[in-house]
Amino acid sequence: MAGGGAISLLVAGLAPLSSATAELPWLHHPAKPNGSISLLVVGDWGRKGAFNQSARLEVDFVVSTGDNFYDKGLTGIDDEAFEKSFTKIYTARSLQKPWYSVLGNHDYRGDTLAQLSPALREIDGRWICMRSFTLDAGRPLSLSLSLSLSLSLCFFFFVDTTPFVGRYWTDPDGIHYDSRGVAPREKYVANTLKDLEAALRASPARWKFVVGHHAIRSVSVHGDTMELVKQLLPVLKANGVDLYINGHDHCLEHISSNDSPIHFLTSGAGSKAWRGIYTPNTDKLRFFYDGQGFMAMELTRDRLQVAFYDVAGKVLHRWSAAKDLHPFM
Repeated sequence: MAGGGAISLLVAGLAPLSSATAELPWLHHPAKPNGSISLLVVGDWGRKGAFNQSARLEVDFVVSTGDNFYDKGLTGIDDEAFEKSFTKIYTARSLQKPWYSVLGNHDYRGDTLAQLSPALREIDGRWICMRSFTLDAGRPLSLSLSLSLSLSLCFFFFVDTTPFVGRYWTDPDGIHYDSRGVAPREKYVANTLKDLEAALRASPARWKFVVGHHAIRSVSVHGDTMELVKQLLPVLKANGVDLYINGHDHCLEHISSNDSPIHFLTSGAGSKAWRGIYTPNTDKLRFFYDGQGFMAMELTRDRLQVAFYDVAGKVLHRWSAAKDLHPFM
């Protein structure tokens, strides 16, 4: 079994945590001794090594933005595609860390319950995949829970976005999408939004990042996902979210909102890319790369640093943001 690093997996509903986590499953990843965390974000990668499927950087953990296994997800927990696209591809020592993953629309074309199954962790201990969940990253472990929660560095809120997109379910064009666990869809989406908003409101973290597969803002092939613009974006704006991170479009993007502090970061260039389509939208485009690559983040209590890389490791775009350490003084 491949190594997975040290993590805590707790389920919302425990009395000390219920107010901070709402109904979303809750995980914890500690900071480094210096109080920082670093991570790699890669999406749309699962092609058994084809199309320059690669990523390598020294990080604490990896975020996968979905479409983990092409073209039709996994057929079951014994599908060899899991090892051929994941375990045997991401072999670098630096990537033997937890992979926190969401499902993409291509994953829904197969057996979603297989990807969500704990049985895959018996094959590769790095694999952590849920529909929607909260990752508390950087909270000190040496303090009491109530105090350490108030010192949480960053909360990542992972959202299952495929059920939001109506055409997959109402006009699938002959493609089967696995509805187990999400039907009735309208109720599932409403509950997801309710749980996310409750968790966002309760979170004491200095930084709040939301991760989903589908883009809210994108200038590439798929463009803006209107269901997310209408349903998810208002929740993010109302609850102080700093970043929305996604895949789906096979490119790298940085777009900033014109009417809120939110930045939209696309990292969906984990394998097949070079679509050749660019369609501007109404928000500010800061960076767009149509080729293959990935994104990295370094985070402290007062500073966020983001870098986009191509597959050769060349930095294509850098951006940073800061938070006042003493906002009330």
